[in-house]
Amino acid sequence: MLVRRFLVSGIVLAATIALLPFSFHAERRLETATRVEGSQAEIVRDELSTRFHSPFVDRVVLVIEGLPPADSEEGGQSLATIVAALSEQPGVSGVVSYLELRDPIFLGRDGGTFVLVGLESTGGPVESLVPELHQLASSLANQLRGRYPAVQLELTGEIPLNFDIRKASAADVHRGESLVIPATLVLLLVAFGSLMAALIPLAVGQLAIATTLAITGFLAQRWHLSILVQNLATMLGLGLGIDYALLMISRFREAIAAGNDGPTAGVIAARQAGRTLLISASTVAIGFLALLTVPISEIRSIGVAGFLVTGMSVLLTNTLVPAALVLLGPRIDLGRMPFTAKLDAQRAARTGNRWRQWGKVIVAHPWIALLLAGTPLLLLAWQVRRLDTSLPRGDWLPPAAESVHALHTLERMDRGGVVEALRVIVELPADSIAQTDAGWDALDRLSKRLATDPRCDRVISITTLAQSNRSSLTDLSRETRRTFLSSDGRAALLEVLPASSVSLRDQVNWVRELRNTGAPALTGVPGATLLVGGIPALNADYETIIRNRFPPVMGLVVGGTLFALLCGFRSIFAAVKAIALNLFSVAAAFGALVFVIQDGHGSRFLGVPGGTGSVFPLVPIVAFAIVFGLSMDYEVFLVARVLEARRSGLSEMDAIPEGLARTAGLITSAAAIMIVVFAAFTFGDFLVVKMIGFTLAIAVLIDATLVRIVIGPALLRIAGDWNWWPGGLTAARRVPVVAGRE
Repeated sequence: MLVRRFLVSGIVLAATIALLPFSFHAERRLETATRVEGSQAEIVRDELSTRFHSPFVDRVVLVIEGLPPADSEEGGQSLATIVAALSEQPGVSGVVSYLELRDPIFLGRDGGTFVLVGLESTGGPVESLVPELHQLASSLANQLRGRYPAVQLELTGEIPLNFDIRKASAADVHRGESLVIPATLVLLLVAFGSLMAALIPLAVGQLAIATTLAITGFLAQRWHLSILVQNLATMLGLGLGIDYALLMISRFREAIAAGNDGPTAGVIAARQAGRTLLISASTVAIGFLALLTVPISEIRSIGVAGFLVTGMSVLLTNTLVPAALVLLGPRIDLGRMPFTAKLDAQRAARTGNRWRQWGKVIVAHPWIALLLAGTPLLLLAWQVRRLDTSLPRGDWLPPAAESVHALHTLERMDRGGVVEALRVIVELPADSIAQTDAGWDALDRLSKRLATDPRCDRVISITTLAQSNRSSLTDLSRETRRTFLSSDGRAALLEVLPASSVSLRDQVNWVRELRNTGAPALTGVPGATLLVGGIPALNADYETIIRNRFPPVMGLVVGGTLFALLCGFRSIFAAVKAIALNLFSVAAAFGALVFVIQDGHGSRFLGVPGGTGSVFPLVPIVAFAIVFGLSMDYEVFLVARVLEARRSGLSEMDAIPEGLARTAGLITSAAAIMIVVFAAFTFGDFLVVKMIGFTLAIAVLIDATLVRIVIGPALLRIAGDWNWWPGGLTAARRVPVVAGRE
């Protein structure tokens, strides 16, 4: 058996080493663009690409400051130099500026201007063109700076913003690791008292992260995977990898202390801890698998990353760690900290006795315990009713990024709507817009109607460019015609620029209003159809899909976890109680998210002064899937140990304190490490990761203290023998006992 274990461990080690080099290149394959499969925003994008053959399906905005006005002769000459260089740049499919359209939209306040640059990449994601464009813009600025010292050329738009978010994400990962690893090492040294025992969990966490990133890098060649993979893999890899290895090493050291040699202790640890790890990992994996049902690239990516990192953590812990422990044997205590050799046994005994005494207090006064611990959690959970999942207010983009600075420059020029434009495609049932008066008039009516909306700054369409005169179509360039008019002439694009005063939330509401009104009412043509795309439409589709998919995801997570617990405990009450406590923990964590980050009570300490007013739509669904599995982790450890004590003949009054004595110390140690890992990611610049990290840290804190150490034991005492109905206490021989943490 030992030879077989070493063979399996060798195979896993070889595969891990083979994957490690690929982890360094995974970031390049991950996307920052959000894709909502089957959404109107995606359909509009596909229509512009395949039906219109528009050169501006993907586009960036080059914001220009410090030159003479574009409508002056001197400014026009400088602008011509910039446009010519852009037109020759590989990957640029189209360029539009004031020189081509002579439209006042290009004349910003304070003399600034901008150039629309269409992109088309054949060798990878379109984001890969951004570095070369940055270099070109810098070169052009240096070329013009001798004559115009204040000149600035900066890129913005959805693609450059996504590119800079990628850099902010990578920086957050490195910052998080630099904070987490030293703090975690200190906690592990306190828990184990030796350097060798502390380093193994850290190694498992790092290997789990690296192998997950390598595998997702391969998967990203076929599927759209988000840059959030990097953050979630790091966050969860450190948390779960360390957590699982902590259990395995604790079991091994216990077996060594009982007088077993290294090989025997390794087999005992693998057998006892392995069962717990598999059940624990399965409850975590269920949540991530449920996220794969959501047709949004970011959320599916988190599901993929979470499932892989959970699987890799449990695989490495069940194969490489036992093999390493067998080889080390008693040398697991190498690098023992001063004074810990004599104190370990005494400290463990004292800690167990303290938790045993605590358990006796809880079982003696269960209703008082429920009241004292449950009241503050109920107050927090009550805040969930105010959870707002629309886009947060304020400027939550990375402040130091060039694309963000350029966006703010556009806004000062009163041209910010260029980036946030609604891309409306209207199609007529029969009339050609370009060739019939009826079709032309219908599009003209729609353009003018949208332009009169107070939320609109400007409508750009084929009719506005031709100044409502169909005969002027021939004066427009070929690029302009195929951008705004489909090849069959029956569909047209309208670029609707929101006014600067219109918030992101109002833009989303406007998109929904247009879709609900419909093309027949807007154009006066029965049978006409209308599609709305652009960033506001993508945000609207995103929110709608998450709102519709959240209940099914909750159902899958709760149902799958309930089934796993019923199989493990053979007890209806124990399983249902665990589900209820998990829902309670999640609600309280969401309440804390509302109170702190959404409302702003203490949020300045997290770098979010004044609060956000709402939370990103993906945060609740992702946090629910993760928290539910992590919370169930500790429930399995505690209840399994209480059940084991009951099966050994102890009464409920004695079994609960015994279960706490055996598990509470290590649960709090593991939870402390989890909290440190998650909390470290609340100090980055990536607001969505900050929100997720805060929610997870608070959830683990609540779950490992008030819920599992007070409320859970109190409910076990109140329920008595009903905890194990119908077959928990009589299933000892038929159902393997789940080993708890000791």
